[in-house]
Amino acid sequence: MRIGLVSPYSFDVPGGVQLHVRDLAEYLIGRGHYVEVLAPSELDTPLPPYVVSAGSALAVPYNGSVARLTFGPVTASRVTRWIERGRFDVLHVHEPVSPSVSMLAMWAAEGPIVATFHTSNTKSRALLAVGPMLQPGLEKLMGRIAVSAEARRFVHEHIGGDAVIIPNGVYVDQFANAPVNPAWQGTDDRPTLAFLGRIEEPRKGLHVLLDAMPALLAARPGLRLIVAGPGDPKQVLEGRPRNVIDACEFLGPISDADKQSFLRSVDCYIAPNTGGESFGIILVEAMSAGAAVVASDIRAFRAVLDDGWAGALFANEQPGELADVVLELLANAADRLQLATQGSRRARRFDWSRVASDVFSVYETVCAATVPARMGRSDVRPVRWWRGES
Repeated sequence: MRIGLVSPYSFDVPGGVQLHVRDLAEYLIGRGHYVEVLAPSELDTPLPPYVVSAGSALAVPYNGSVARLTFGPVTASRVTRWIERGRFDVLHVHEPVSPSVSMLAMWAAEGPIVATFHTSNTKSRALLAVGPMLQPGLEKLMGRIAVSAEARRFVHEHIGGDAVIIPNGVYVDQFANAPVNPAWQGTDDRPTLAFLGRIEEPRKGLHVLLDAMPALLAARPGLRLIVAGPGDPKQVLEGRPRNVIDACEFLGPISDADKQSFLRSVDCYIAPNTGGESFGIILVEAMSAGAAVVASDIRAFRAVLDDGWAGALFANEQPGELADVVLELLANAADRLQLATQGSRRARRFDWSRVASDVFSVYETVCAATVPARMGRSDVRPVRWWRGES
């Protein structure tokens, strides 16, 4: 099958949607399908051979964060040419209501179109404003996927209609078999906690974890907090007690291989996110690596962690409760191991072998729906998007 995937967010900056698109493309390519990805990127950005640049992107506030998007007539022309050249059997656009190339592709394409909704933003004024413009494109969608119940709720409330839930995918074995790095590995006297994300973004919740650190260090003076991800450590540590500053180690952005080893090595992964999450791929990655997960009890995280069976939960934005939960796990190695084991089992639900199979079933369904009923005629062909053929 010839498959076109569209990412609205730039491949210059790592993010959950970009990683999802990349991994899905590589899984499908590995199964013998022809796949191209269209995404914004700078001209000098190294891209995999299957990725086509839609042009440079601008950083704009979007969905409670800052996203790198591209839009406009020049981009629209590039999108249209890519679709016409690609002669795809199915087009799969991600976040089709974001003001970027996915929206443009949805408008330009005809034929089997699938959309995946990743967001759970329930207060989108921009979406309400442009809703009438989007409707003709949304009516083209033959398959709708939501990565979680939260994302599906967004579809119900803002888009209309329904969507099948297919979660984000993870290559579980890559995390489960990653080498342990002694530099990040904890001991009884010096346990290690991990955080990964954009450290200056409030909804990622690092400030909640830092607020919990005085209580954690009072009980476990040797504890280390290892933080990975982009951002300025000085800004997030400003005004913090000296012992908290000394207990924190900042790695900056890390590679995929280092992320796998990082999560494989630490005692606990902490996800203090305060909201705006529709899924929680980092939770699945940490569970895959065998780390005990402690997360805020936002709805998306409760769903991933099976209401606390696969990871410990604490009340959102409550650093005192976060400290209590972490200290209890650090004090009971058997409980921590059991939680990590249950998390590893839960992570298998999100392995790409299962997720990609579910996505491909949607492709087959929408492609089959375009085949005319008169199958006996030799000149009948499935509907394509390219416009150059008569």
